[in-house]
Amino acid sequence: MANPELSVVVPVFNERDNVASLVDEIITALRGRIAFEIVYVDDHSRDDTLAVLTSLRARVPELRVLHHLVQSGQSTAVRNGVKAARGAWVATLDGDGQNDPADIPKLLDARAAADGATKLFAGWRVQRRDTGSKRLASKLANAIRRRLLRDDTPDTGCGIKLFEREAFLELPYFDHMHRYLPALMQRSGWHTLSVPVNHRARSAGVSKYNNLQRALVGIADLRGVAWLIRRAKSTAVEEISNG
Repeated sequence: MANPELSVVVPVFNERDNVASLVDEIITALRGRIAFEIVYVDDHSRDDTLAVLTSLRARVPELRVLHHLVQSGQSTAVRNGVKAARGAWVATLDGDGQNDPADIPKLLDARAAADGATKLFAGWRVQRRDTGSKRLASKLANAIRRRLLRDDTPDTGCGIKLFEREAFLELPYFDHMHRYLPALMQRSGWHTLSVPVNHRARSAGVSKYNNLQRALVGIADLRGVAWLIRRAKSTAVEEISNG
């Protein structure tokens, strides 16, 4: 396959019952619309997620499968998927099936209507399909983050995003960075746009995080990202030529 226009990166850990249906939905959303590839990154699953992915490659030519030899977390899986991606633009989806692949064309349409300085189109889950405690925790975390980082983004935890590969790879890397992509993109001088998307209840498997884990990690991360923003310096550069 020639280099695709779009790479869809999906990190997974113990999601064997969600893999096949999500791959089929991605195909339905994108075949005939854009040249694409699907890059799954298995974060050293303990179930047979990797075996399911490997078997799917026989009937899905767009599918590529990467495997972490050591479990490394979602941000590392996303970054390794982006590094391996061949498309100039990347769409990400959570592997649990709660993001709707049918929203990827909506993000592509938003990109077509935006200015060239907009490098990230972030999904915004207007109607969350999570437990009440999870929605409350997320609402509180988003309010604190927006106050500290001033990233003008209502929902950074949504897994469905569309961004330029090159711009992403220039961002500072750290664990859990995927939760702060709008602020990090803005720190680099790019524009970001939030786009309302569908959100679905989990149909199989279990969540890999609880509210306490998210909160403890988030406190340290927020302080770190705020420091990065304060220390950022970006300037336009021109090359001087003879003649």
